[in-house]
Amino acid sequence: MNMFKSVLFSAAAAACLATSAASETILAVYGDVATSSDGGAWSFSAEDLRTLPSESFQTETIWTEGEQTFVGVPLHSLLEHVGASNGKLIAIAANDYAVSIPTSDAVPNGPIVAYLRNGEEMSLRDKGPLWIVYPFAGNAAYKSEEYYSRSIWQLSQIEVVAN
Repeated sequence: MNMFKSVLFSAAAAACLATSAASETILAVYGDVATSSDGGAWSFSAEDLRTLPSESFQTETIWTEGEQTFVGVPLHSLLEHVGASNGKLIAIAANDYAVSIPTSDAVPNGPIVAYLRNGEEMSLRDKGPLWIVYPFAGNAAYKSEEYYSRSIWQLSQIEVVAN
């Protein structure tokens, strides 16, 4: 990297860190969505997500012991908020693991983007800070490998891909 690019990269990195520290983005939503207020991808901090409608449910998962209480933004509300098109979501975790979720999963009483589990924020080590969770206990159809594979934890990005 030449000296100019190195300085430019360092300045850009510092600006990103300063912005990140101020807003602490935990979720980016981009792709076939409406334009955000700043004209770029939608960036949500934990506080931003808490201003959106929330839902809670109790369910057991195959990754946890006993019944868990999850609180978060209903996936359908998040997609409506960002003006997402019908199609599919590419949900990406902090470790770059990705799953495809059809937007048809985003229905009332369906999955949520959980930010609390049992009343506590989830750390990266504890499958957080965000986890797409389906109400497995409330709908027997969700108790399948198909839906278990879509229940992605350490969620950091959602790309919306139109049909």
